[in-house]
Amino acid sequence: MIEVVLGWPPSDLSPNARLHWAKLARAKKQYRQACLSVTKEQLKKYPKYNDLPEVLVLEMTFIPPDRRSYDRDNLVARMKSGIDGLSDALRINDKRFKPVISTMDQDYLGGFVKIRILKETPYGKKSKESISQDEGIYRQRRES
Repeated sequence: MIEVVLGWPPSDLSPNARLHWAKLARAKKQYRQACLSVTKEQLKKYPKYNDLPEVLVLEMTFIPPDRRSYDRDNLVARMKSGIDGLSDALRINDKRFKPVISTMDQDYLGGFVKIRILKETPYGKKSKESISQDEGIYRQRRES
């Protein structure tokens, strides 16, 4: 497991911000670079972070800067550039983060995002058997 703490994503990166494309691009680049440098610094305590498995779980815990109510979906969208910076520091493609879990911890204030990178635990095996017990009903409808 790798744990990294990143800064709070700027409000300019919100999907609701409606910025000019040049200002938005500048904000994305700045946040990505900030996350890249912070992640590189924090990865020094993990000597074997290069031996990551192919499929990873990304768990983000948002600790807001104030008591305002934040929409978690928008916060995840605001983190896109930050996740790109994190991936750049790890030298991996962000496609490897299969499940992305986001939680909100409003018991504390601070204005940061705690990220944990975990190894994915397989929950089953690949099978060609149908999942649904009603498959026979659907098959009858298709055939008729």
